[in-house]
Amino acid sequence: MASGGSDMSADKPGPDAALRMLKDGNRRFHTGKALRPNAGSSRLELAAAADQGDHAFATILACSDSRVPVEIIFDAGIMDLFVARVAGNICGRNEIGTIEYGLVSVRTPLVVILGHTGCGAITAAARAYQGRGRPEECNIGAIVDVAEPACRMAAEGHPEACDEGLIPYAIEENIWQGIRGLFMESPICRDYVRRGRARVVAAVYEMDSGKVRWLPEQRVMDILGAVEKSPDI
Repeated sequence: MASGGSDMSADKPGPDAALRMLKDGNRRFHTGKALRPNAGSSRLELAAAADQGDHAFATILACSDSRVPVEIIFDAGIMDLFVARVAGNICGRNEIGTIEYGLVSVRTPLVVILGHTGCGAITAAARAYQGRGRPEECNIGAIVDVAEPACRMAAEGHPEACDEGLIPYAIEENIWQGIRGLFMESPICRDYVRRGRARVVAAVYEMDSGKVRWLPEQRVMDILGAVEKSPDI
C-alpha cells in the first residue's frame, strides 16, 4: 500500500469536491450512464509507477457483500478509491487503522462508512438480538457480537419494529455506531474532521435501485461532539 508524505496533494479535490465526485459517479451508475473511467491500460501503467496518495480521493469502509462492488457503484477506477471491506462494514480496530492509513498516508479528504440494504451480517445480528438464533460458527458469531449493540439501539429507537422490520434500522444504526467507534479510537480522524481537512459521511447503498442514500451529515458532527466530551477518550 505504498504511499508517501502526509500533506495532501495540491491538485487533489477537497472534501466537498470529493463527495460530489462520488455522488456524480453513483448517479451515472444507477441511471445507466457509467463512464467506467481510469480502467484502461494507461491507468494500469500509471498505477505501477505512481503513488496512490496522489490520486485516490476517498476512503470507503464497505461490506464484503459481492452485490456491493464499490468502484462500480461509484463509477470509479484504478487508484480512485481506497477501500476497506469487511462483513457488515463493522468498524473494529483493523478497519479504523485502515481508515487512518487512508487519511494520513493516502491523503484522501473524504471517509465514507457505507452500509447496504439486505446486509446478511446485520440480518444475522438482528435475528440473534431478537432471540431468533445465532450462527453456529464461532468466528461469524464474533461479527454478530460486534453488530448486536447497533440492533439494540435500533430497537430502543424504534420499538414498533419487530422481526425483519428491525433490520433496516439496524443497518443504519450500525453505520452510526461505526462512526462513533472511529471517532472514539482515532484522534487523528477527529482532528482532521474538526479542522475541515477531511469529512466523514454515512451512506446506505440500496441494492434494488443502485442508488446510494446519503445520511444526515449533522449527525456525524453530533457524534463527534459527543465523543469529544466523553471521559473515555
